[in-house]
Amino acid sequence: MRDITRALDSLRKHESGWPKRSMLSFSEFLQEVVAHPTRIIRNVLQVYADMINTFVSEGVDEYSDDPESIRYMSFDCSRLFVENSDRPFFADRLFANRLMRHVEALSVGAQQNKIYIFEGPHGSGKSTFLNNLLRKFEEYANTPEGRRYEVVWRLKRDQAVNAPQSLASLTDRLAWLIESKGGSDKNSSDKEGCADENDPTAYFDVPCPSHDNPFLIIPKDVRRRFFDELFENDKFKWHLFTEKKYEWVFEESPCTICTSIFQNLLKLHDDPLKVLEFVYARPFSVNRRLGEGISVFNPGDAPLRQNVHHNEVIQRNLDTQFCPSRPVSFLYSSFAKTNNGIYALMDIKSHNTARLMELHNIISDGVHKVEDIEERVNSLFFALMNPEDRKVITDLQAFSDRIEFINVPYILDLKTEVEIYREIFGRHIDESFLPRVLHNFARVIIATRLRTRSEAMLEWIPDPSKYELYCDNHLQLLKMEIFTGFIPPWLTEEDVASFTAKRRMKIIAESEKDGWKGLSGRDSIKLFNEFYTLYGKDDKLIDMSMLGKFFRKYCKEDRDILPMGFLDSLQRMYNYAVLQEVKESLYYYNEEQIAREIQNYLFAVNFELGSVERCTYTGERLEISEAFFQRFESRLLIGARDAAAFRSNIQKTYATVTLTQEILRDNLPITRTTLYQYLHERYVHNLKEKVLEPFLKNENFRRAIKDYNEESFKTYDRKIQDDIHFLMDNLHRKHGYSRQGAKEICIYVIDTNLAGAFAGT
Repeated sequence: MRDITRALDSLRKHESGWPKRSMLSFSEFLQEVVAHPTRIIRNVLQVYADMINTFVSEGVDEYSDDPESIRYMSFDCSRLFVENSDRPFFADRLFANRLMRHVEALSVGAQQNKIYIFEGPHGSGKSTFLNNLLRKFEEYANTPEGRRYEVVWRLKRDQAVNAPQSLASLTDRLAWLIESKGGSDKNSSDKEGCADENDPTAYFDVPCPSHDNPFLIIPKDVRRRFFDELFENDKFKWHLFTEKKYEWVFEESPCTICTSIFQNLLKLHDDPLKVLEFVYARPFSVNRRLGEGISVFNPGDAPLRQNVHHNEVIQRNLDTQFCPSRPVSFLYSSFAKTNNGIYALMDIKSHNTARLMELHNIISDGVHKVEDIEERVNSLFFALMNPEDRKVITDLQAFSDRIEFINVPYILDLKTEVEIYREIFGRHIDESFLPRVLHNFARVIIATRLRTRSEAMLEWIPDPSKYELYCDNHLQLLKMEIFTGFIPPWLTEEDVASFTAKRRMKIIAESEKDGWKGLSGRDSIKLFNEFYTLYGKDDKLIDMSMLGKFFRKYCKEDRDILPMGFLDSLQRMYNYAVLQEVKESLYYYNEEQIAREIQNYLFAVNFELGSVERCTYTGERLEISEAFFQRFESRLLIGARDAAAFRSNIQKTYATVTLTQEILRDNLPITRTTLYQYLHERYVHNLKEKVLEPFLKNENFRRAIKDYNEESFKTYDRKIQDDIHFLMDNLHRKHGYSRQGAKEICIYVIDTNLAGAFAGT
């Protein structure tokens, strides 16, 4: 026989990980309330909001210093939807902001029953989203941080009277007599009605089927005064008595069963404090599989034959306790099990259509009829819906103000689309692509999901053709960048200045209408699999020519899937981006020399031509002449015709702002002033634009790049070797190119003469 002792020992050790639901007396519960008020005094809406705020990182605004920022935040939702999930859901930036606005609305203001319908097209991930959300809610609700308490009545078995007539069968009457006899014998000496905790037969428990918070047992008319005495005058007490989100604390009543028990005990003891001795609290355990705290219905789930639940044992004990009138009926519906929890419908069709209709009165009035009893229901109601199913609710006009739609369209944020590919196919796929090409695959997919015409974009940029070297005619590529929270550097200063908060809000608001057509999430994964299988080889990195070839073939099969000319525009935007990367990687400058030239220029504009002065910033002796000014202004691409006006504006700004305000008043060094930073940025930008010119005319430079990492590379002169080493290292370090990728992209930039194509831009 095999020794199983060690196996059993491991099970014993795991026992500590099993959930424990220790009971607290009402006074012990109040101590918990005082110690953790924000945790204990929460309804389901507040727990849900706290759960999401716990798992979602604080948002990041990359343009927080921009006065026109609309706080379009970057939220990391991976802990909520991805970690430890069998089927992760990836929330793009648009949906994450939508979700957090929804949560913020729940966290403030008066709360009322609503049904939140998450609407999206087929394949948008709605079911995955809701399943992961409910899984995290269940996980959070069963932790100390998410714990709430529910009422349990602990009643004595010392109120035996004649067997009630309602127990018609002989078996029931005998069982009642045995239980009543045993209970009365063991507790006959206890005249005060307090159960002996050490004798499990001395009392019976009646859990609240509606999961009421124990403090709701306190009568409403004294609840404000009670909490005023319970809490010190601290920050939480101020929030409790002043904020709308806590109004429910003073307005809600306990369920009908708890109310009946309270009233009957009050009749027996004539002392509310004595009644509270029968009130206990235990953690509210949420279990989706048992339907406790979370109930989820699929369209194919048939309705229950009987929606009224009861417990014969508890009812028998209540009859014994409060006979002969039997005023307490232990009856409740399935909705009670999700009171203070979540009730969810997966797709509004088939049987779920009837369930939605049944929710009409519950959501509107907050009550549900169970035989003769009115049952109060305050739950969080969720539903999923496809656009074609909206007709189900069109006839419920009175229901409309209680419905809130939250869109779950296809992914519109290219970063999130790429994360999906990495999750499904592995992060090693990046090694098969030249930088930017993988993201350009995502851009093509997202382009199929965007509407061709955008009124908000055209209001901002009426003439898209001026950006034809960087963007498409419909500004979809620009819109994608904005959806990711990025403002491209190729926009003119005028357009950046006119990109006001109002315009940003309009563009983001338009996203509600995008993502309802085009390639679904499942379609994009299938397409990426085909593309990667075809071109993901070990000997060559996937480049833009492969991507263009693949999608042009696909567009021949479906000509309406992409706007005309989109792939050409994507290629031009890619060309501009890689040209900037190569220029920046090749650019080497002496920062000290640039700083001296700018400071000398700012000093010199204050003097007449022909003057000889010593610069107070650099200490250099300056011969101030037209040639002196032209040398510097040529670096900024200032032509002779504009030189005088430019110089005059610089001198005026220096005298009125830089010197008098920033240097003398604010005690800033010249290098930290706004005017200096402006000239520095323009100076460096123009130097980078011209950095390739000497190399493009040198055939040895191209050959040396092709021979890089080969033995023949050593035959080139030291200057070319140093320049190419510098270029390759920067492409690798700053822009993520592999050695092979850096070599390929340099040859591509030179052979396609990208510098010439974008000259003067």
